[in-house]
Amino acid sequence: MTATASTNTQAFEVKEKLAQLEAALLESLPTMPTLLRDIHRSLKNDPDTVTLLSEEECAILVQGLKKQTQTEIATKVIKAKPRKALSKLTVDDL
Repeated sequence: MTATASTNTQAFEVKEKLAQLEAALLESLPTMPTLLRDIHRSLKNDPDTVTLLSEEECAILVQGLKKQTQTEIATKVIKAKPRKALSKLTVDDL
């Protein structure tokens, strides 16, 4: 089997697992951790496969990871207030 055929097979398997993951997300199926593990293993074995995924498929993967790990990915950065340099600090600032 050629490298291209192997990549296409891997990509098909990942896309199939992503469809199953989407169904697992909608129905809260207990197979989600297994699907995430299989997808991770496939992408780790052939990192080029990720370039074949659409934005929607990547979003499904991220949703599955967020749900499984119960984490929220930061969507915006909160900037800190600018501070005065110590050399410009006065007694009134304290």
